[in-house]
Amino acid sequence: MRRGLAWLGGALGLAAILRLKRRAGGVFERPETDPADELRARLEQAREAPDDRDEFDAAEGQPVDEVGEARSIEERRRAVHEQAERALGEMRRPDADE
Repeated sequence: MRRGLAWLGGALGLAAILRLKRRAGGVFERPETDPADELRARLEQAREAPDDRDEFDAAEGQPVDEVGEARSIEERRRAVHEQAERALGEMRRPDADE
């Protein structure tokens, strides 16, 4: 009895899959356009685009090439620590308005 139900369920499932395939015009077919080809075309288009880095830097105010000297990790840590201490001092300071 159980085998018969299993075969019946399998047959109904197969019939449903075949019906969907016929209705959709081929569910198991590959898409007409390959996503990899589309990506390659977009990358090629981006490579051919003009370099607008100078315009972008001008809009930002200071070009990346002229940012300044690189600081060491210790200098950056010290600067962040000092900034945090200033912020904490401002938060702890009682306001005269209250």
